[in-house]
Amino acid sequence: MTEFLIAFFLIFGAGFIFIASLGVLRMPELYMRIHSATKAGTLGVGFLVAGVAIHFQELSILIRALAAISFIVITAPVAAHMIGRAGYKSGVPLWKESIINEMDEDSKSPNSFLS
Repeated sequence: MTEFLIAFFLIFGAGFIFIASLGVLRMPELYMRIHSATKAGTLGVGFLVAGVAIHFQELSILIRALAAISFIVITAPVAAHMIGRAGYKSGVPLWKESIINEMDEDSKSPNSFLS
C-alpha cells in the first residue's frame, strides 16, 4: 500500500513540475511565467519531497522533509514577488492584452480601468 502512495506523490509531483515548465514556456510575459512556476512548481516539489519522506519512513527524514516543504512554501511567493517587482522596475513590458497596471500611478484612482 505504501508503494502506491509513494508512486502517487511522485507522479503528481512530477506532473505539477511538468505543468510549471509548460507554463514557463507558453506564457506570454514574465509575470505570468513567474506565477505558473511559483504555484505549480511549489506544489510539485512539495509532492516529491513528501513522497521521498514516505519512502524512507524515518523520523529524521520526515522532519527534514517537512522543514524543506515549509521553507519552499514560505520563500517561493516572496521570491516571485521580488522577481516580478524587479522586472517591473527595470522596465520589462506588460503583456499587450493586460487591462490593469496596478503599479502605475495613473491607474491608482478608482474606476480608472473603465476609461
